[in-house]
Amino acid sequence: MPDFIKAIGAARFGVMAGVAAALTAFFLYVAGVISEPPKTILFSGLESRDAAAVTAKLDAMNVPYEAKGDGATILVPADQVTKLRMQLAQENLPAAGVGYEIFDKSDAFGTTAFVQNINRLRALEGELARSIQTIDGIESVRVHLVIPERQIFSRDSQSPSASVVVKTRAMLAHGQVQAIQHLVAAAVASLSPDRVAIVDDRGNLLAGGQEKAGDDAAAGNSEQDTTDFEDRMRRRVESMVASIVGQGHVRAEVTAEMNYTHTTSTSEDYNPDSKVVRSTQTVEQNSNDSNGAGAGAVSVGNALPGQQNSAAADNTKSTSGRTEETTNYEISKTVTTSATEGKDGNTLKRLSIAVAVDGTTDGGGYKPRSTQELKQIDTLVRSAIGYDAARGDQVQVVNMPFARVDTIGGTPAPSPFLGLDGPDWFKIIEAAILSVTALLIGLFVMRPLIARMFSPISFAAASTQIASGTPAAGQLAAPSAQSAEAHASQGHAPAQISAPRRESMIDISQIEGQVRESSVKKVGEVVQAHPEEALAILRTWLHQPV
Repeated sequence: MPDFIKAIGAARFGVMAGVAAALTAFFLYVAGVISEPPKTILFSGLESRDAAAVTAKLDAMNVPYEAKGDGATILVPADQVTKLRMQLAQENLPAAGVGYEIFDKSDAFGTTAFVQNINRLRALEGELARSIQTIDGIESVRVHLVIPERQIFSRDSQSPSASVVVKTRAMLAHGQVQAIQHLVAAAVASLSPDRVAIVDDRGNLLAGGQEKAGDDAAAGNSEQDTTDFEDRMRRRVESMVASIVGQGHVRAEVTAEMNYTHTTSTSEDYNPDSKVVRSTQTVEQNSNDSNGAGAGAVSVGNALPGQQNSAAADNTKSTSGRTEETTNYEISKTVTTSATEGKDGNTLKRLSIAVAVDGTTDGGGYKPRSTQELKQIDTLVRSAIGYDAARGDQVQVVNMPFARVDTIGGTPAPSPFLGLDGPDWFKIIEAAILSVTALLIGLFVMRPLIARMFSPISFAAASTQIASGTPAAGQLAAPSAQSAEAHASQGHAPAQISAPRRESMIDISQIEGQVRESSVKKVGEVVQAHPEEALAILRTWLHQPV
């Protein structure tokens, strides 16, 4: 091995070792990339706090992951997604707010009443946020509750209120907004739905949160009620006509004029022919009187014996009585209170509907619909909307060519080729590119390098390198000439030197004139600069078979 290193040179051997190490590392990297399982989304749309908690848990579990989109999206190996989601759910990660699990902690002993009330409020807000987030179209939500405490000896009590901030994928319908209001109001005692304010992530006020009642509430919702009524009528007409002419071949617009006049009337009717006993009062009085001549006189004569009996005989008695009865009668009265919406009890003043119907395409050409068919559609529309000519309703059904737009809801997803989806094919292409790169490196780098490392050093190339200082491929020189030059550089007279093979014997006398003094001097300098290489060449000459 030392002779081999000396033969090829220490510098060349170091370069070869470095290239071999680099190629080994490259092939190990290729093998790692190919064997690495594909990654898929574990969670997306996470907040910074939730993303930090999830990544910290993944680090503790020694699970490889990749964070993208400022940490909002976390990718993990596809074969571990289900398992990791269940394990993280057990740890309440990602935490969708704080719910009643805040009371599951065992260190609640010694907690003050103030902290318990705050925790109860936080838990209620978290549970409401989780419930609202289950509604379709809502990505995230935050709930704030204001529940005033009843002060001691206070006669007046403040009403609770709430505010909700929602992040939506699309615009919420009016019914969904009202559903959120009633959901929050039903979860908090004494909270009215009108006291719940709802704001979306774009700063739009979806529900005012102002307490309204009676006429003010009806006036505030009149515009929304009109819009909802028009939408219901439009969907009804389009659904019915589309079943006849086809989906996407009908458009309807509805305009409704509503009358929201609120009238309340109260009437009292008296019937003089009808009387009803309202109350009866009876008063009865009785009195007894006794009268005598000397009953009231006091004298000495009356006090004598025998005088009392005579006084008693002279007394007279009287009895009187009186009975009074009072009867009160009430005339019958009828009180009638009625509330009327709009004129003549009808909130709909007038209804106007415009229906545009597309024609048919027969053999690639446009064909308008017949008058009879349009008349039938007009009759159906009038019946569906409750057409009233006395009310001034209008219905127009017009046949017009529609713009040729693809109205199909969506093309079905193509089945994956060979049962492999996009990530699998991307992985296969990546592995193929790395394999081709490795093959090219092996053919054009490793193979020539290994062949050059283990091939014997040619005498001609070595001698040419010594003579010129650089290797020259394809240039041949006779070993006898090189030996003659070597002897000449040492000061010996040129003589005939027998080469290892008889076929290559060259007479020195024939080339004396051709060897210049500069060449001999240059050979000497090369030998002095590279003594080990020159010695290796000489050893090669000596060990060649004759």
